[in-house]
Amino acid sequence: MAGRFARSWALAKASAGMLNKERRLLVFPLLSSVCCLLVLASFAAPVFAALEARGGASAQELQHSVGFYIGLFVFYVVQYSVIFFFNTALVGSAMACMNGERPTVGDGLRLAASKWPQIFGYALIASTVGMLLRALQERLGLIGRLVIGLIGLAWTVATFLVVPVLAATDVGPYEAVKRSTQLLKRTWGENIIGNAGISVVLSLGFMLIVAVLFAGVIFSVSLHAAVLIPVLAVLGVLAFIALALIQSALQGIYAAALYRYAEYGDAGNGFDQALLDQAFRSKR
Repeated sequence: MAGRFARSWALAKASAGMLNKERRLLVFPLLSSVCCLLVLASFAAPVFAALEARGGASAQELQHSVGFYIGLFVFYVVQYSVIFFFNTALVGSAMACMNGERPTVGDGLRLAASKWPQIFGYALIASTVGMLLRALQERLGLIGRLVIGLIGLAWTVATFLVVPVLAATDVGPYEAVKRSTQLLKRTWGENIIGNAGISVVLSLGFMLIVAVLFAGVIFSVSLHAAVLIPVLAVLGVLAFIALALIQSALQGIYAAALYRYAEYGDAGNGFDQALLDQAFRSKR
């Protein structure tokens, strides 16, 4: 276990090293977050307007109507399309960096735009799966929900490399899902060490921010300087946003490295070949 954690830490540092050199990669998760918020607002506004027009008593009825599920499906498709678009731009740019290139933000966006039909097709597949799992969870008991949750987790693991496949090849979304599953079976086994390492590191960062904010609030109260509390709140929000962007960027870089290793046997510039050989042992 100690060895696995050490490899996870090393992988996280390697991803962070690339991100430190290519900080422009943070632009993609930032653009994705802004666009996702705009999409959410554009869908939430008419829903709230409809609920207000029909009265609180009919809210439950509206939520179980056919129109609500159609709107939810459309929301899923649009939101997933936005997320996959910017993830493709991020992963494609990271792959270019691993090849020794210096891609611009525009290069990444143009790559994603060239893959738009495949991205939209994958968004349709992911939305359909998400809607089916949601519908099943609403109709099953606790045990059934746990089973559906495990199925959802398996889907997430199986499709982890879909975006890198879309970014690097010209295959369609269905073929990308198949290819992602094949690559994971061949290289990962049950060990998802890299993502676990990144999550642990960023979770520690979030905990550190909470601890610092708590100490700052206590200090402000003890000095009767309540005016500092809003300032601390703003700084805390900005720190959380920064960490969230860093986590998204690191996961994209890591996905690109894993795909390259799985497909070609090396991860390119910035990643230790021996480290990856240890972290991603093929299933026997």
